[in-house]
Amino acid sequence: MLRSLPTFAAGLLAASLGATAPALAQKPARTPATRSAPATAPAPTTVPNPNSQPLDPTPHPVLPLYAGSVPNSKPSQVKESTVNEGSGRFTVSNVVQPTLTVYLPAPNAATGTAVIICPGGGYSVLAIGHEGYDVAQRLNEMGVAAFVLKYRLPNTRSQPDPSITPLLDVQQALRLVRSQAAKYNINPERIGVMGFSAGGHLAATAATHFARPVGSNPGTESVRPAFSMLIYPVISFSDSLMHKGSRDQLLGPNASAAQVKEYSNELQVTAQTPPTFLVHAEDDTVVPVGNSLAYYQALARHKVPAEMHLYPKGGHGFGMNNSTTQDQWMEHLREWLAANGWLSK
Repeated sequence: MLRSLPTFAAGLLAASLGATAPALAQKPARTPATRSAPATAPAPTTVPNPNSQPLDPTPHPVLPLYAGSVPNSKPSQVKESTVNEGSGRFTVSNVVQPTLTVYLPAPNAATGTAVIICPGGGYSVLAIGHEGYDVAQRLNEMGVAAFVLKYRLPNTRSQPDPSITPLLDVQQALRLVRSQAAKYNINPERIGVMGFSAGGHLAATAATHFARPVGSNPGTESVRPAFSMLIYPVISFSDSLMHKGSRDQLLGPNASAAQVKEYSNELQVTAQTPPTFLVHAEDDTVVPVGNSLAYYQALARHKVPAEMHLYPKGGHGFGMNNSTTQDQWMEHLREWLAANGWLSK
């Protein structure tokens, strides 16, 4: 059951933001369970997913994000690598060719809604297993099509302007999925974004910067997501709230004040920002909970529908399963999607 935010967490919000927030929802602690390009469809390749779990042996189509040359790239010796960290956790680094891995629900369960998933990793790696492929499988169970975005990470060796590269890729992903909506039985008006940690920053950037697409040839097609789901997200690049690794990796160690403001997404919210679902743990020492609080407060000020779930404990990077509680935030996500009509057929 959801309940109103208790006094101590409301105080945390006021301390973080210097303002009183609307009612939020918190989970009680429980006993732990043991240059953009045209959206021309590139030729897909269907390969077994090397990072998929034993329960998901099905090959999934992998779509190149760009049909021709990759924008904002330059020749380099950078080569992609994947590391198996065990327990179903995989990380990918040095992405040169961005892709979308397609996960489709059973045809009789499909709702027409789709989500582009942005794994986290501090803009240095992609935690593409537990913050990507695993999540896609769960969304399929809800009847939601999922596209795991293997986006390029900022890299001065392979990119002329690393600061725009991740946003360039997620905006292209939105174009590509929208252009292929009929093929994948998707409603083009029901495509959302989801991100974890730094991937949450990328998803929030997509949700707040759609009116000014990046790249030399953005075209006229909308890159606004219908909704966003941000899980322990990096939101702000301000000195008081930033995750320094993410900020330095995206903007460099000497970011200007204008750059910091531009990529502090709590400052970019407008009334057109899409509805948002947030999850964070209050004891997160990597990305302070103030990031989610600041974004929620900005959404409330602009009357954008938002739902936030806070856990007293859980730390950072727990993916779908916060081991400090039996509560499952993915079930609340299902309820939120249903309440907004995104699970109706």
